[in-house]
Amino acid sequence: MKRFLSRMHRGQKGFTLIELLVVIAILGVLAAVAVPNVGSFIGRGKTEAYETELHNIQTAVMAMLADSTAGRLDAAVNGATDMDTVTADSGALVLSSYLTGINADGTVKLAGVTYDFAIDGTVTQHHP
Repeated sequence: MKRFLSRMHRGQKGFTLIELLVVIAILGVLAAVAVPNVGSFIGRGKTEAYETELHNIQTAVMAMLADSTAGRLDAAVNGATDMDTVTADSGALVLSSYLTGINADGTVKLAGVTYDFAIDGTVTQHHP
């Protein structure tokens, strides 16, 4: 065993400059490929979050209208972020009670997103 260890000390003791440059070049190429992909993943995640929240709100509106005797909202609401303002049956039904995943005060999770509600239950989303 001593002979093996002593032989290792007499041989190469490190990497050559060329080997280090090759490794750095390979890491640089990998970083150049990976960084733009990470940015697109973040952008795609935001888009999917917007779509998911809109779908959840549309589903909640349909459920509320199904429970409503009139089958429509009390009034059109433009620029809503607080789901407590969207009502049916003269305020007896409130949209926030049909939604999960909103803030405790009845507002939507995504910052800067507003919603327009038509009397017939059509929902339009506006995001930054």
